[in-house]
Amino acid sequence: MDELISKLIARRNALRLTQEYLAELAGVSLRTIKAIESGAGNPRVSTLLKLADVLGMELRWIVKPHNL
Repeated sequence: MDELISKLIARRNALRLTQEYLAELAGVSLRTIKAIESGAGNPRVSTLLKLADVLGMELRWIVKPHNL
C-alpha cells in the first residue's frame, strides 16, 4: 500500500493539484484523500478508479497476484 500512496501523491504533485482540488475533481471527500495519503484509509476500488481517472493513471499495478 505504501507504493500506491507514494505514486498517488507523486502524481498529484506532478499535476500541481491540491488535495482539495483532487477531491473535487474525483467526486470524493477531502477527508478521503487525506486518509488515503496518510495511510490511515482503506480505499474502495471505486475510489481508486476515480482517482486514477483524474490523475491519468492505470490501476493495473495495484492488483498483483500474491501467489506468483
